[in-house]
Amino acid sequence: MTELNEMYRCEVCGNILEVVHAGRCVPVCCEQPMKLLEPKTEDAGKEKHVPVVEYGKKLVVKVGSVPHPMEENHYIEWIEVITDDAVYRKHLKSGDEPKAEFEIPAVKKVKGPRCCPMSPAVRRVPDVKAVREYCNVHGLWKA
Repeated sequence: MTELNEMYRCEVCGNILEVVHAGRCVPVCCEQPMKLLEPKTEDAGKEKHVPVVEYGKKLVVKVGSVPHPMEENHYIEWIEVITDDAVYRKHLKSGDEPKAEFEIPAVKKVKGPRCCPMSPAVRRVPDVKAVREYCNVHGLWKA
């Protein structure tokens, strides 16, 4: 059974798909069932992959606490933000900065820091369900 926003990869040709309508069957490509991509959430190697999210006038996603390499054979293919009612994605290529900016409507209220008198007591931010990115070498990652 597939769930909304799950990602599957073909082990033969490398095709990747995202489920936009949940169903009862596992997707098939190249006459074989596709493999469910389970997003990783903890960095272990020297390259950092977990998306770092910053809220400001725009929602900014940077890949890794240390910028991820963006070389010809090792780079972030895309960065994605999932909200309750939309999916936002930016495709990247080698040489790009491992970062994406999204203009997402602010709908959720959160309390601002009390340390700054200029900070509002309550501010509105996007209601983000998930932030993911895909590295062409190390796969799917989620914040």
